[in-house]
Formats: sequence, structure tokens, C-alpha cells
Amino acid sequence: MRAISSRQNQIVADYRAAARGDHGAGLLLDGIHLIGEALAAGLRLRQCIVATDSVDDPAVAPILALAASRHVDLTTGTAPVMKAVSPLASASPIVAIADPPVPAAEMCAAPEALVVVACDVQDPGNLGAIVRVAEAGGASGVMAAGQSADPFGWKALRGSMGSGLRLPIVRETSPESAVAAARRHSLRIAATVPRGGTTLYGADLTGAVAVLIGGEGPGLPRAIIDAADIRLTISMQPPVESLNAAVTAALIVYEARRQRDAS
Repeated sequence: MRAISSRQNQIVADYRAAARGDHGAGLLLDGIHLIGEALAAGLRLRQCIVATDSVDDPAVAPILALAASRHVDLTTGTAPVMKAVSPLASASPIVAIADPPVPAAEMCAAPEALVVVACDVQDPGNLGAIVRVAEAGGASGVMAAGQSADPFGWKALRGSMGSGLRLPIVRETSPESAVAAARRHSLRIAATVPRGGTTLYGADLTGAVAVLIGGEGPGLPRAIIDAADIRLTISMQPPVESLNAAVTAALIVYEARRQRDAS
């Protein structure tokens, strides 16, 4: 393995570009868990850098061995270098750059498609958690629409804990374009509203459905709500008026799964 001690090295610049969201530079994978998930998912790692004092770490060594068997470019870095390539406050012992996943298969085509549409969910941790619960609950995929965070940014990928590397994910320019894509495949549109909608347990979530989750604060656009086939409201005890977007997605996805398993 090459050894890097300078923060001015081109490899360090490549990691910083990936951290900024330059997908041409690849996806930044920060930490043991996420890199292990990427290798298990079959993604190609372009580069992997490990802290000099972590090469023999029992948690790191198997990842290095697997990466080496796949001819990944491996590098060691000093503590200042690792602090430069890892975006975390406390630098991870291992960081990698991977090729983006192969473009997702058509997630809306299945007869029982369940697609989660994150509309203007700007917090990357929230978006990553939505991707995580979508995969866990058996959803077909996730659309990140409008002003939503980058689902392949390092924060969202960490939030998804690897699900973002496996589950089909597409970006849509707006909530309206996401709805149009779902409609082209005859999916019913279920929009979440804070009050006045059908209760979660009273709605029919079987069949092909796209579930729209609004972003932090404003929620879904009024025109989208008005045009939806189903308006869903999750009952809450006062004075609570809203739930985290990922929590909302989890409740709906798992209710949809329960209904499908029972049908």
C-alpha cells in the first residue's frame, strides 16, 4: 500500500470532491460499516484509504483483504490526512470512494409496487433514514423529489446504513414530476397530510401505491394533496402536531406491508 502524509496530495483532493457531492469523483463511503456494505453489494471501489495505525485493526483488516482481492487501490494515511478525507468530526479509520450504483431498475413496474416519494426532504439524515425504512419494510424504491437532499451524498448514505447502495433510488426534479412518473405506471397516489385525511389504518394501501412524504416544515404542496387519490393522516395525541419525515415513512410503509401480508 502507498503511504500518504501530505494533505495536498491529489488523492486527498479526490476525497474532498466526493464529499462535496461531485458524483464524477465518486461516492464517499465513510466508515467500516458502510464500506463493508458497499463491498457486499458488489459496488466497485475506486480507492480506499486507511489510517496508518488501523491497518491491523481486527475490524478493518477483513475489509482491506476483501478490497485487495478486488484490486482496489489501497492507501494508508497519517492522522492529518485521515482528518482531511473523512468529513466526520472524529475521523473514521477507513474511508473509500466508490462508483455510483448502476441506475435503478424501474421501481414502479411491479403490480404491487410500493414507492416512497420524499418531497423536499432537505435533511440528508432524514432522507437516509427514509431509504433505510423503505428497504426494511419491503418498498420497491425511493424517489427523492424537488429540493430533497442528495440521496447519494455521504450524509444520506450514512443515514441509510447501506440501504442507499442496494435499494432502487431515483431523483425527480419536482414532486409533480415524481407524481407524473408514478401515474404513468398507474400507481395510486397517497399524500400525507397533518389532519383531515383518512386514518392510516382505514386506508387501503394494497396494490400499486406511491406514498408522498412532505419535507420539514411546509409539507406537501397543496396542489399535490388535492390531486392525490388518498390523503393519509397519522393520529397523534395533542399537543403533538407532526412527526419526523422518516418516522412517518416507517409507519406508512409497515402498515402497507401488514396489509399486503394479510391479503
